[in-house]
This record gives sequence, C-alpha cells and structure tokens, in this order.
Amino acid sequence: MTAETGPAHAQRAPELLGQSVVVIGGSAGIGLETARRARAEGAEVVLTGRNPERLAEAARDLGALGTSAFDATDFARLGQFFAEAPSPLDHVMVTAGGPYYAPFAEMDLAAARRSIDQDIGLVLEVARNAVGRVRAGGSLVFVGGTGGRRTGIGLSVIGALTVALPRLVANLALELAPIRVNLVAPGFVDTPLSASLLGDQLEQRREQLRSTLPIGRVVGPADVAALAVHLMTNTALTGATYDVDGGQQLLPG
Repeated sequence: MTAETGPAHAQRAPELLGQSVVVIGGSAGIGLETARRARAEGAEVVLTGRNPERLAEAARDLGALGTSAFDATDFARLGQFFAEAPSPLDHVMVTAGGPYYAPFAEMDLAAARRSIDQDIGLVLEVARNAVGRVRAGGSLVFVGGTGGRRTGIGLSVIGALTVALPRLVANLALELAPIRVNLVAPGFVDTPLSASLLGDQLEQRREQLRSTLPIGRVVGPADVAALAVHLMTNTALTGATYDVDGGQQLLPG
C-alpha cells in the first residue's frame, strides 16, 4: 500500500498571506531578498532605502505595496514614515546601516560615535515607533553580525556593537511584548555591500570561504532572508539572536 501523493499534498498555504512587512533598507542585498521571500509567502511589502532609483526598481520587480526614499538614520524622517504608514503593521525588518572598521590609531572618533549612535539609535527609534503601530504578536527583526565577536585590529567599534545588540534586543522583547523582537547575526554574506568593502579582494574571499566553510559554499542574501521570514512566522520566537554564517565561527582564527 502506498501513500497518496499529488498536488494537494505538496501545496501549503502562504505563511504571510494578508500580512504587511516593512523592510527598512529594502532596495538591495539582504533587505531586498527578505522582501522577495515575504512576497512569495503572500505578504504585502513596503520598502525604504536611500536611493530613489534603486528603490523604485526593486518595488517594480517585487510588486511592492509602496516605497519611501530616506536615510533611516534621519530619525525625524523615520518617525514621519511610521506616522504615515498604514496600521496595524505586522512585521518590520531593519537592514539599514553598515559596519565601521578602523584601527584605533587611525580611527575617526566622530565617525565611530556616529556609527554607535546610528546602530543603537536606529534600533531604539524603530522600537519606539513600533509601539501602537505593530500589532500584538507581530515582529521586529534587526540585523547585526558575528564578525565583531572576535578580537582584532580595527574591530573595536563593531566589537562593542556586536556585544550590545543582542542584550538590547532581549530587553526590548520584554518591554515591547507582545510585539516580538529578534536579531539575525550573519557572518560574511555575498552582497553589494560586501563587494564595496572588499573591492578587488572579493573573489579571493569567496574562494577562501568555499574551501573552508563547513557548508562548502558562500552564504548569500537568500539564506539570511529565509531565517528572517521564519522569525516573522514562528510566533514562539522572541528576544534571541540567530546566527547564519555557514559555520564560519567554527573555524580557527
């Protein structure tokens, strides 16, 4: 006797059907792939980003519900965006911002302070604006990283932020409940941002990771997006940090 198989058994309902997902920093890389996956799961998506042309192209590609072009670290403009957004929102993902690397002897302290203020400040400002606008049981998903967990020249600022963000997210999960709050912590991800940081060393870095990572390949934006959407749909998850690095942290050095 064999089990019955067929289309009816292979199909499942989209997990975000009828829900809204805002992606702050959604015009490229991890944010864009998360928006794409959310759309595939039935969500209506709203994208924000600094580059109006790139944002418009991403919106056309996805069939986004709407877009808003602004710098997320302009907190007055961020507050205006939330005030004008349709509510209730179901999920907000934040991928905006970037790491600051510099040896201490060469560090621009003003730039370092801006990096800390913008990264921690952005989490706090999104959390503040989420209250009353994100529904109970909805979620905030922030993106951090794993690179700053090791010590090294040039990692002072990113190291401090890497330690701070998980504790901040855990506490926000308590204070914003029943809104859920989680942190995704990627290692190296093959994105346009990575390409801009590494320049002509990008392919060398890719090959190194292919040959050393336990998964035998480079982590891409779609890998992070799959985790981000899972955090939106699994209502038992809040207050935690989830690594997606292909086993990079397991390697010596």
